[in-house]
Amino acid sequence: VQLQASGGGLVQPGGSLNLSCAASGLTLDYKAIVWFRQAPGKEREGVLCINSIGGSVYYVESTKGRFTISRDNAKNTVYLRMNSLKPEDTATYYCAARSSYYCSNYHALIDFWGKGTQVTVSS
Repeated sequence: VQLQASGGGLVQPGGSLNLSCAASGLTLDYKAIVWFRQAPGKEREGVLCINSIGGSVYYVESTKGRFTISRDNAKNTVYLRMNSLKPEDTATYYCAARSSYYCSNYHALIDFWGKGTQVTVSS
């Protein structure tokens, strides 16, 4: 079972990135998928979640209106579109899956963690 986040990189403030979370050995249908991020010296925090029917839950107020989450079950992939990026969005981004229809950002309720992808927002 593997979740792999990709699509990170270096971007200037105001720029955009599209992260992908691809699964192997695991079907993402009927599972809630959460994007977390961890900045240096800070705890890992939930950013945004998509439930099994496509509803989204924002955990970071500052990402509302800038980040969107979507899923393509046929490709077994979840996406995080990040627009108007700010330096404070700099972090390693991780995707994670719950064996549940419902979203949660509690680490103890995450069943599968993926490897992260680095996002750096800097001029």
